[in-house]
Amino acid sequence: MYDSVSWTMLVQSASILLREGLEVILILSALIAYIIKTGARHHLPALYSGAVIGVVASFGLAMIIETFLGAEQSKLLEGVMLLLASALMIYVSGWLFVKQDPRAWQSYIHVQADHAMRSQQSDLAIGVLSFLAVIREGAETVIFYHALTNSEGGWTSPIIAGFVVAAVVLAFLFIALRILTVRLPLRPLFIITSAFLFVMAFRFLGAGVHELQEAHILPESPINMPALLSTIGFQKTIEALLPQLVLVALAAAGYAALRLRKATPQS
Repeated sequence: MYDSVSWTMLVQSASILLREGLEVILILSALIAYIIKTGARHHLPALYSGAVIGVVASFGLAMIIETFLGAEQSKLLEGVMLLLASALMIYVSGWLFVKQDPRAWQSYIHVQADHAMRSQQSDLAIGVLSFLAVIREGAETVIFYHALTNSEGGWTSPIIAGFVVAAVVLAFLFIALRILTVRLPLRPLFIITSAFLFVMAFRFLGAGVHELQEAHILPESPINMPALLSTIGFQKTIEALLPQLVLVALAAAGYAALRLRKATPQS
């Protein structure tokens, strides 16, 4: 029977995996759903391979960070990975939004006008996106558990129990999301997936710039930010907030241009 200290350690252990794994589950579930719904199952091996490689590489990256890199170098590495992931998410999000019209999608399927998303380059883009989503969170998870087990003298039963509980919760969440998202009609699925990936890209972009600031690569000019906006993902420095605002402005302009094109009668 666990005492209060053991229960606290169990919750702390579970919270590490839940916190770090939730974003990965959401990203992968969204991508898998749209791949299945659009009949592009040939992309699934690339996605799964990227995720598996990301898990394996997480342990290696964590060892490199703890053994060879200082705090600034690790921040630089994480910042670069965040910016790469953000760029890929922006690309996939924009592609999905443009293809949300069922007529446009059917045309795409029949004439393959957009060959890039059905080519080997598409497999590579999906695999890299999956890899980056996993390795960033995976490396942090390994480091956090390493620190926790060192402080507690090893993998105690509460730490193991917390890890198992979190893994089961994430597995059930993944299955539930797979069922719910695959059952969505095609257009809502595209819109929801596109919006989710855009939000994640927005957050990753700001976080990536912030990591580069902590690595002293970029300057910092702090600004007052309401707590709600900060929670959403808006950064608290001008240098990190500016690219986020530019991204939002470009997305709004792209959306307006798309709506205008649809509203304009075709000659």
